[in-house]
Amino acid sequence: MESFAVRECDDYEIIKDLFLEYAQIKGAESCFVSFDRELDDLGSFYSGGSLLVGFEHDKPAACVAVKKLNDNICEAKRLYIKPEYRGNGYARIMIDAMLEKAKELGFSEVTFTTKPSVMQIGYGLYKRMGFAETAEEDGIVSMKMPLY
Repeated sequence: MESFAVRECDDYEIIKDLFLEYAQIKGAESCFVSFDRELDDLGSFYSGGSLLVGFEHDKPAACVAVKKLNDNICEAKRLYIKPEYRGNGYARIMIDAMLEKAKELGFSEVTFTTKPSVMQIGYGLYKRMGFAETAEEDGIVSMKMPLY
């Protein structure tokens, strides 16, 4: 697995390509509210947070973002593993990297939303990693995890 590395990424074209590919997942449309605005200014949208990309042999394979909500809480967003890279444990690596980055940035809690009917594998992984459900509305589940 040494061929897979997670790095903070400020190459917005790489991020946009991954986000746009993710946005094509059938059934995930409700996860992309105000998506155009987000893509138009990634730097501002994720100011105080971070954009992480997982590279396999220097090719972008995965992404996850940390969005600052306030001084204590951040939201994990856009966890995506390209289909050809799935099944290698990269989602767990990306979540671990995101949690480490959130701690490094001084946050005490990370939240996110997911749609279990579309992202069953991710949802199961979040639960196994210790994220707790806080709410559910219209099939979208909110989850959170304290950072120690």
